[in-house]
Amino acid sequence: MIEFAAITSVISKYAPQASQLIIKQAQKNEAVINILHELKLNPTQISDDIDTVYIYALIRYGVFKHEAILNLFREKEIKGCFWDAYSSNTPFKFVENAKKLLNQNSELKMQLINAKINFLAEIEEFGEAFIAVAKQTKSSKYQPYPDWNLDVYSKEFKALIFEKTRLFCGRDFVFKAIQKFFTTQAKGYFSIVGDAGMGKSAIAAKYVLAYKFPCYFNIFAEGRNKPEKFLASIRQQLIKRYSLQNADNTDLRTLLQKASEELKGQKLVIVVDALDEVEQEGNGNLLDLPQNLPNGVYFLLTRRLYNQETKRLTLSPDTPVYELDLTQGDYTALSQEDVKEYIELYLNNDSDLKNWINERHISEDSFTQEIAVKSENNFIYLRYLLPGISEGKYNDLNLKGLPQGLQDYYTTHWNRMGMDKESNEKKVKILYILVERGEPISINMITEILDEEEYEVKSVLNEWVEYVTPKVNVDEHKTYYSIYHRSFLEFLKSQDKLGKGRKLFREVNKSMANYMLKEMA
Repeated sequence: MIEFAAITSVISKYAPQASQLIIKQAQKNEAVINILHELKLNPTQISDDIDTVYIYALIRYGVFKHEAILNLFREKEIKGCFWDAYSSNTPFKFVENAKKLLNQNSELKMQLINAKINFLAEIEEFGEAFIAVAKQTKSSKYQPYPDWNLDVYSKEFKALIFEKTRLFCGRDFVFKAIQKFFTTQAKGYFSIVGDAGMGKSAIAAKYVLAYKFPCYFNIFAEGRNKPEKFLASIRQQLIKRYSLQNADNTDLRTLLQKASEELKGQKLVIVVDALDEVEQEGNGNLLDLPQNLPNGVYFLLTRRLYNQETKRLTLSPDTPVYELDLTQGDYTALSQEDVKEYIELYLNNDSDLKNWINERHISEDSFTQEIAVKSENNFIYLRYLLPGISEGKYNDLNLKGLPQGLQDYYTTHWNRMGMDKESNEKKVKILYILVERGEPISINMITEILDEEEYEVKSVLNEWVEYVTPKVNVDEHKTYYSIYHRSFLEFLKSQDKLGKGRKLFREVNKSMANYMLKEMA
C-alpha cells in the first residue's frame, strides 16, 4: 500500500497550491490523471478496500490544495477517524476528533492557522470527494452514502445570515458579555433586548456565522414564527449535529437532554432571533422554551422591549439568566460608536455616497457625526438611507434636510413617493395586501385579488424593492413576496389610523374576502 506521505508529495509536485481563485475543471482533471499515472493507479478501476478509496479521494480532493491541509489528511489517525464517522453517518464526530488530534499536534495546527484554512469547508469537500470515489466502486460497504453537509443550521437561513452580516461591524461589547455569561455559567438564557432596527438580528446572525451553532430566525412577515416550525427546525439541526437516535418526534425538553448527553464537555448554544415576533396561543413560554436546562446548554435570544404580559419566559430559580438592554444608557454610547463605524465602512465602499458629500462640501467626519445622530442608533435607518443617498434619491436635499430617525424616514419616503395621491391608490393597496396577508404572497394572487395586470403589480413591487423581500419557491417555480422588516410592516399598519388609510384598508380586506370566497366555491 502506498504511504499517504508519498501521495501528498506527488500531489504537491503536479498540483501545488493554486495562486488564482478559479481553476478550470480540465486543469484539475489533468492533474489528477498525472498523479494517478505517477503512482501507477488505474483511473477507472478502483479496488473497493477502504485504504484505496481513501487514497483516490485524497488525490481527487488534494489537487491545488495548500500543503497544510494535505498534511492533515495524510495522517493515519485522521483516516481512522474519518472512516469511523463515515460508517456511522456522523460527520460532526469527525470534526470533533480532528480538532482533538490537532490539539495534540501544535505544529500542524499552526500550519493550518497560518494558512487561514477554512477547516469545516475542507472537511466537507474531502468527504464529498470520498463519497464520489465510493460510488465509483459500486460497493455496498459504502452504502448508504452519508449526508456530509456540515452546515448545522437550516439552509433556509443561509441567505438571511449572509445579508445580515455583509457589512457587519462593531458590537464587541455585546459579544464580550455573551462569552462572559457562557463561560461563567453552567447553563442558561442570555437575552439581547432593544428597539426595532438596533441590530439584534445582525448580532444573532454574526454569532451563528462565527460559531456554527443551531439557530432559528422568527420572521412575522413570512409566517415563520410558530412553535411547531421552530421545533421542527431545531429538532432537525440537533439530530444532525449530534446524530441523535429515535428523536424524530421528540419534544424540545427531551431533545435538549439527549443533546446534552453528547456534549462531552462542549457547549451547545441555540440562537433564537426575534422572540417578540412569535405567534402562539396560551400563556406558556414562547416557543415552549423550557424553564430549566441541562448543564452545557444555553439559549441566546433576541427580542424587542417587553412588559410583563408579553415577556412569556418564566424560568426556574436555578436557571441562570442575563439580559443586555441595548437601549440602556450604559450601551447607547457604545452603540453610537458602532453606528459611526458602520457609516465609515459604507463610505469607504461607496464612491457615489462620497460624491454626494463632496458636492455639498461636507467633510466625511461631519457627515458621519450628523448621520449617526439622525440614525438614533438604528441600523435599519442606515440600511435604507445610505443606499438611497448613493442612488440619488436625496439629491434635492442637504445634510440637515435628511429625515430624523426610522419613523421619520418612512414618512419622508412615503410622502416623496406621493403615496397619498389618488393616482397611487393602486400602489398603496398592493402594499396593504402584503400587510393583511400576514405571510408571503405571489404576484399571481395579488393580481387576482385586485383584478390588475401582472406587469403593473410587478412594477410596484420593484419600486419598493428595498422594503419587500422576494423568495423563490423552487418546487412551485413561483416567487413570493413579503415585507422585509417588521418596522416597515408596522408603519404600513399605522396608516389605517388615517382617514384615507382606513378607506383603502377596508377595500383591500373586501377584495381579499371576495377572492377567498371565490376560491372556496
